[in-house]
Amino acid sequence: MAERNKSTQALILNVKEQGENNRTVQVISDTLGLFHATLYGGPKSRLRSLVQPFNTGTLWIYDDEGRHSRKITDFDVTDCHDSLHENLCKIWSANLAAELVLKTRCAGDEHASYILLKALVDGIDRSTEDGARLGLLRFLWRYLGLLGVQPDTESCAGCGSRLRAEAGVQQTAACCIPAENGFVCPECSGTSSAAGQQAFRFELSGEGLHYLAALNTQTPGAVRTLTLSAQTAWQLKQLLFTLAEQAAGCRLRTLESGMGIL
Repeated sequence: MAERNKSTQALILNVKEQGENNRTVQVISDTLGLFHATLYGGPKSRLRSLVQPFNTGTLWIYDDEGRHSRKITDFDVTDCHDSLHENLCKIWSANLAAELVLKTRCAGDEHASYILLKALVDGIDRSTEDGARLGLLRFLWRYLGLLGVQPDTESCAGCGSRLRAEAGVQQTAACCIPAENGFVCPECSGTSSAAGQQAFRFELSGEGLHYLAALNTQTPGAVRTLTLSAQTAWQLKQLLFTLAEQAAGCRLRTLESGMGIL
């Protein structure tokens, strides 16, 4: 018989009321992936105060395979990420990332999704508000890669020419056409095919293109030292939010309600 009492490193995604005293908790963990569990206990329950959105730590559960249910029995919280609950931009950033992970069912790789999401939550908790916005953009780009729908930053989707210049050379702007899931060079952006997508295209500076490429080739520590102009950051936000919704196949509620905050 399989062991019913289990423990795992976990991140709480959301908590919903279930009846008068109980709660349904959605969790993502490093070993069990994405799952729901029931939290029993009224307002005075110690666990109720610990099991809160974006808290992380070691979660103990009782797994009843016969009833296809899980019950939370204990939670050793290692980080409450307090700043997320004190700053609208940070909590909306975390909510958007969590919603995307849930809508896409962890991109088929629950362990990698857990690692990416936990890194985001840990990072934005320690960062400034502007740092949280950049952290969200980095998460979205990397998650698109996990989904297998990350546009190629190296070659033009139209003619196949190289998009990025060599190191030390001025980067050339490019245009991303979400419907074609690719970037096109300035020459191809004026073709009839691309022109037909005028309302659904996003101009991106050479700086932005270089930044996205760096996310795939440089270490996270090195990328965090890179700076972006306000204009490029705005371009990336518009592009990545659109690509995220395209990947999810639906409107993301966090974006609908929090666009002005993010």
